[in-house]
Amino acid sequence: EVSGIAPALTTGMALDVPIVYARKTRPITMTGGVNGADGVYQSSAPSHTKGSITNLIISPEYLLPADKVLLIDDFLASGKTIAALVELIEQCGAELAGIGCVVEKSFEEGRARLAHLNVPIVTLAVIDSMDGSDINVRDAEPVNLDVL
Repeated sequence: EVSGIAPALTTGMALDVPIVYARKTRPITMTGGVNGADGVYQSSAPSHTKGSITNLIISPEYLLPADKVLLIDDFLASGKTIAALVELIEQCGAELAGIGCVVEKSFEEGRARLAHLNVPIVTLAVIDSMDGSDINVRDAEPVNLDVL
């Protein structure tokens, strides 16, 4: 719940919309069962940095079926974390409007894994390859916020 918060907060401020973030641990203030109106929505994804499975949790009081969600994260790599976040959005019945990430590692093919979602995917910088100290970065396509 840390790495994507700064870009999500600034995006929310720029668009004048509220933000909600998925927790990685369940606080004691989040009561109830799992996956229901009185519980929490939960999904999981493999963590590249920890080498384990990371749980992602959202309280249903903060994500409602009527909500339209722009998913923001710091990295788009394999797409597995974003897929788990999309699962949370689907569990509550909200609508996914688009995905935005600061950096995309195109060689990990996450964009292709998420293509079936049929929503805009916007990244600010794309890393095409990494070989030792050689990092090949290309500029991302211009962003058209009207599609969201």
